[in-house]
Amino acid sequence: MSTLRSVAPVLATADLTRWLDHYRALGFTVECYDDGYGFARLDGVELHVSVLPGHDPARTAGCAYLHVEDADVLHARWSPVPGGRDVPPVDTPYGLREGAHLDPDGNLLRYGSPLRG
Repeated sequence: MSTLRSVAPVLATADLTRWLDHYRALGFTVECYDDGYGFARLDGVELHVSVLPGHDPARTAGCAYLHVEDADVLHARWSPVPGGRDVPPVDTPYGLREGAHLDPDGNLLRYGSPLRG
């Protein structure tokens, strides 16, 4: 049996250039594969994106959960970036501090770090 090594969610976009620019502003290294596909990488995390004709954020947006070292630091880094919406981190009853970022295409990046103490 083979061992799983990593995962790269494929998110949808209506505008590849806008998506790549947004993720670059979040701190990702971005790369365009062709007119309909691209990549974003940050700290060992890789996201893929595909142009989806007729993309409707209410119906075809995706979601990824990112385990991070410090949710508050990530929120401070991402919240000033224009074009997205952010939910500040909160403590959860299951031992994580979680926040979220919604990109311009409606894709949700939820993230969390272990509670301190």
